[in-house]
Formats: sequence, structure tokens, C-alpha cells
Amino acid sequence: MDTERGELRPIEGGVPDWGPAVTRGEGESALRFTGAVLPVASVRLLPPVEKSQRVVVAGANYAKHLAADFGIKSHSQPIAFLKAYGALIGANDALRYPPLTQELDHEVELVAVIGDVVNRKDPIASVLGYTVGNDVSSRDLQRSGPPGVGMDLFAAKSGDKTTGLGPWIVTRDEFPQSGKLSLQLLLRVNGELRQDGDTAEMTWDVAELVKFVDERSSFECGDVMFTGSPAGTAQGSGKFLRPGDVVEAEIPGIGILRNVVTATQ
Repeated sequence: MDTERGELRPIEGGVPDWGPAVTRGEGESALRFTGAVLPVASVRLLPPVEKSQRVVVAGANYAKHLAADFGIKSHSQPIAFLKAYGALIGANDALRYPPLTQELDHEVELVAVIGDVVNRKDPIASVLGYTVGNDVSSRDLQRSGPPGVGMDLFAAKSGDKTTGLGPWIVTRDEFPQSGKLSLQLLLRVNGELRQDGDTAEMTWDVAELVKFVDERSSFECGDVMFTGSPAGTAQGSGKFLRPGDVVEAEIPGIGILRNVVTATQ
């Protein structure tokens, strides 16, 4: 993928075929390309994860988000759950407004892509790279769990065709390899800036989240992990998404998701 020229070359095979070698540092030499170079504008960008892989969400990871938007304090450990693959949409696809909700919320997030078996002594070494996610949530459904049972995260987070992911994977070697990862997280609705945070605000960094999840259910090459969202969601502001809204989630240095909310059932 050449973002400056707006061109791409199709890669032969899926992430499990070439991901481990790229993650270990072999770079482009680990890839086999197939077909001609194509203009990016001529293709539809799908979510950069295969249907057979898992979509993990590690949440409650930004203290300001919890305090400002939910009025609660950080817990002593992360939380993690699975998101249905059917929730995913590409970087420019329509974002479906689920008919069961009246409180559709946005959450821009850094998403880590797993490229190799996790070494729990050095979990960051298993990360192939990063992409952008918008973990859209139905907040009223999230609160609808029976008393004493807890939040209904499945209903809230797995609505069909609601979660933007993409536009591509930027490999980990493109980012500083020491110190705290600092990437700006931006989300706009109809051009209005709603979220403006930084991954440096994470309570638990990517390595800690990878280890936490892998200790409970082992990652496989090609799995993706959402890492939490900063403050500024509609849960705090009351500015929930509506059909027709243009939602842009951006991490400078990675890319932009631009999805229009539609009322399609």
C-alpha cells in the first residue's frame, strides 16, 4: 500500500500466511504479491481482518472517559469481550442504525492486529501493527441487562454493520519502539470534533492488554483487539448518532474511517 501515490498491490494469502514473518521483522521480503498495481480509489476497502479470526474488545481503558462519560473510576484490571464479525464495516461503508436502539454512540479506538504467537514475557512482539476502529455502541441496550447480571455488551457492541475498522494495517515498525505509544485519537460527526484524545492516556498499554487477554483466551495470528476509547463519547455529551450523520474516526499516521449512518434495516 502506497498512501502517497494512492496505489496498492494485492498480497497473496491471508494474514496467517505472512503475518508471523512480517511481525518478526522480515518486512516486504515476506510477502508475495499477486496481480497488478491498483488505484486505491478503484477498490472497496474491507475491514482488515478475516472472517475466521476473532475481534476482541478490551475496554475501560481511559480514566477520563470513565469519569466524564460514565461517572465511574477505573477498575483494578481491564475488561475484555468478543465482538461479532458481522458488526464490522470497511473504511467507507454505510454504518447501519440498529432498529432496537435510540442511543447510538461513537468510540474511536486504536486497534492492534496480532501477527504471531504471543510471548507473554514480551507481548508487544506479537503485534503485527495497528489500524483504526470505531466501536459503535447502543448505550440503551448496554444498560438493559437484568439486575445483578451486568451490562448487555453483546447487544450493545455487536449490532450488524455498525463498527468501522480500517482502512489498512500500519506495521508496528513504523512507530517508535521505545517509550509510551502516543497517537492522537480523533472523532468528528458532521465535521464537529467530538473526541480528541491520545493513546498515551491509556490506563493499560497495548502490551498489557495483549497479555491480559491472551492469559484468558489465546490469541491467534490475524486476531484484532480494540484498546479502548478516550473521553467525548455521546454517553457523556448526549449527542447520540442519527441517520444521515457523517462519522469520521481518525488516527493521524494510520488513516481515517468515514462512515455515513443509514437507517437501512
